[in-house]
Amino acid sequence: MTVRLVLAEDNLLAREGLRSLLATDPGIEVLAVCEDYGELLAAVAEHRPDVVLTDIRMPPSNTDEGVRAASWVRREHPATGVVVVSQYDDVEFALALLEEGSDRRAYLLKERMSEPAQLLGAVHAVAAGGSVIDPKVVDALVRGRTRRSPVDGLTQREREVLAEMATGKDNTAIAASLVLTVRAVEKHINGIFGKLGLAEEPEVHKRVKAVLVHLAAEGG
Repeated sequence: MTVRLVLAEDNLLAREGLRSLLATDPGIEVLAVCEDYGELLAAVAEHRPDVVLTDIRMPPSNTDEGVRAASWVRREHPATGVVVVSQYDDVEFALALLEEGSDRRAYLLKERMSEPAQLLGAVHAVAAGGSVIDPKVVDALVRGRTRRSPVDGLTQREREVLAEMATGKDNTAIAASLVLTVRAVEKHINGIFGKLGLAEEPEVHKRVKAVLVHLAAEGG
């Protein structure tokens, strides 16, 4: 199946580089190329693509347009995936991107442009409903805590619960999937937060950071 894609990047060299890279994959069709936030929203509304590939920072403010676009796409076109590319291994950007769910979302560093297979693979993964987080972003999250994966310290049941969390399910849905009570799921999740060093984090960030660590462990 061909992945229908809208590209958004304000830097000319980066834009043409991404366009050329995407052209090497016969399974990707670029529907529109945009240079700013307004153009991107208009293109998505017009073409309803399978995936948006966007820079994190674009005019008009050059701050977090890519993340804001992803949030808008989640609300208005939930079947459309978003791959955000950035120069920065900024955990807060990744948290914001995944705050409303990790499905159909990817956060990659622009250096992946030199590794076409990884970028193209992320586009296809997101189109299929998956998630991809650049390992360097997760390294920034867990740096200084431990050299082994934090997931290694979880029990088998906690890993199963974490894997269900990574699909965007709430506690009730996780309980149904694993044939547990909601109370048991809550207990396991609190154990996960404690072992991953997230007990003092804001509630939303706990879940998102836990999912980031899970995705990194799965990708590694």
